[in-house]
Amino acid sequence: MIATETARLPFYRLAPGIHDPLLALTRAAKKDLDPTLVELLLIRASQLNHCAFCLDMHVTDARKAGETDERIALLSAWEEAADHYSDKERAALALTEAVTLVARGGVSDEVYERAAAHFDDTEIVRLIALITAINSWNRINVAARVPVGAALTPIGGAS
Repeated sequence: MIATETARLPFYRLAPGIHDPLLALTRAAKKDLDPTLVELLLIRASQLNHCAFCLDMHVTDARKAGETDERIALLSAWEEAADHYSDKERAALALTEAVTLVARGGVSDEVYERAAAHFDDTEIVRLIALITAINSWNRINVAARVPVGAALTPIGGAS
């Protein structure tokens, strides 16, 4: 997709040392997690944060990973469309929302225990790191007004 807006700030070009460590965190967090689940969580956090750049990227990536258009379209209403998502996916989505909206009351014991029923400790650590990473990407991209379709690669960096 072609970018139609201009970024407010060429964030990654001005601060190339930020892109690669954040990308490394994202890649490390994804390790051994189901790629389709990962994309659902990245989409959901990006919906909550209103990050059009990340939504565009992760909807595309979810489709490439085999996710259906129906489940992607229903993701913003996953609790009401519960029969479209497994218990494990719903637990991870609840954790995503709690971590993304942490200022609204933290991560409750109920949300954590729900996730712990489906994921081992290492997977929970990876999920929390993944959610933290996408929230960082979202906040940077929204604040810098990175347009849909823009290249994030910093000068001399790798994406």
